[in-house]
Amino acid sequence: MPSLSKSLTKNRSLNEGSRRRLMVSYGLGDAGTGLAATQLGFYLFPFFTGAAGLPAFIAGSLLMVIKIWDAINDPLIGWLSDHTKSRWGPRLPWMIGAAAPLGISLAAIWWVPQGDTTDKTVYYIAITILLMTAYTSVNLPFAALSTELTQETNIRTRLNAARFTGSILAGLSGLIIAAKLLSNGDSGYLLMGRITGSLATLATLISCWGLAPFAKKARRPLGKSEPFNLQVQRILKNKRFIQIICLYLLLWCGLQLMQTVSLIYLEQVMMVPSAISKWIPIPFQISALFGLQFWSMHSNKHSRVKALYKGGSIWIGACLIAMILPPLSSSFNISDFFTGNFFESFKMISLLSTILLVGFGASTAYLIPWSLLPDAIDADPEKPAGIYTAWMVLIQKLGIGLSVQLLGLLLSFAGYLSSNNCLQASNCLEQPISAITTIRICMGLIPSLLVGVGLFIMKDWRDGASALQTADS
Repeated sequence: MPSLSKSLTKNRSLNEGSRRRLMVSYGLGDAGTGLAATQLGFYLFPFFTGAAGLPAFIAGSLLMVIKIWDAINDPLIGWLSDHTKSRWGPRLPWMIGAAAPLGISLAAIWWVPQGDTTDKTVYYIAITILLMTAYTSVNLPFAALSTELTQETNIRTRLNAARFTGSILAGLSGLIIAAKLLSNGDSGYLLMGRITGSLATLATLISCWGLAPFAKKARRPLGKSEPFNLQVQRILKNKRFIQIICLYLLLWCGLQLMQTVSLIYLEQVMMVPSAISKWIPIPFQISALFGLQFWSMHSNKHSRVKALYKGGSIWIGACLIAMILPPLSSSFNISDFFTGNFFESFKMISLLSTILLVGFGASTAYLIPWSLLPDAIDADPEKPAGIYTAWMVLIQKLGIGLSVQLLGLLLSFAGYLSSNNCLQASNCLEQPISAITTIRICMGLIPSLLVGVGLFIMKDWRDGASALQTADS
């Protein structure tokens, strides 16, 4: 079956119009799951410890359950997606069917049930299982499409840039909604969930409508059954894939750790007032959005690995700066920018600048691993995109699950104090020095080490045909 890129070149006007629709539709496809991932990444741990009143260890364990279940269902849904038959291809039926469950469960996870810690824990386990099943049923088939829609490296890179542009823009809108609503306490979380759940469902369905004509013509997986042990053998034989998944695991563990601890870092370490701290993730998202466009162009002009090294180096430097920044005065407020309090203003500007650098550098974690994945899939003669996509996401989620569990353990051992009324910084319990130090390490040192190891393992990567030759040798 001809690739989409070849079919589009038959008519120049169709080429331009089709590509525009393709890029917009594919960008919307990750908007719903990107919106969910952003809010869960930034707010769920503080919600568990600050609104639901769960101990840090249990909150970290719940986040680990989310990621582990998300990882477990990836190979199954990837396999089922590869074997689904429809006139629109194997991927869109899964996205359409899971759109509504994704929105409903995304709303339900922000409710605080009555009862003790055990009752709340059981409720959140049940809801997260539903949420992550729906999440995977949308996200994994969607991600597999980037390999099947075209065989051209530049178009694949543009597709992934469009995908993560949509994801970041959706996440940005989610952060704006959260910042405006969370001053209302628990009712703010509930309303946030209802709004973002509705947006996630709508974006997914619109994406399916836009992608339908392209998915209908896309390359199909071979569809033959492959036992689990043969899948493992296939993965282990593909050296390019092993290298990519190690990179992806390290970058996303670092990014997830920073997202999870970021609001606690801002409010309880840097002493940023709650009215300001809820807005600070927004500059991070905007910076990541600009970084995504920049690194996409840089990748096409130079190489993906060069973009990775430059972006990763910026990321590492910003992490180390974040670890040592001095906190604001406990009396700081936004009016200090206009009353001539130079020292406090300088500290706030330094913090914001550091956040912008983190977002600009960390945007490579969104783009580069996924733009490299088709190279590994193409090195396999059977090109089972669903299997490779599933295993990439599975291993990444297992690593993230362990990293957030590690965060919960570290904070518990450091004496971190949870509260059921920590929606405002003034209501939070004062943390011991050991907990403050641990939060700084989780925000700076650990992510920088993970990114550094990721850059090291890519030192011998070669783009293009040479990469395929290496994989076959």
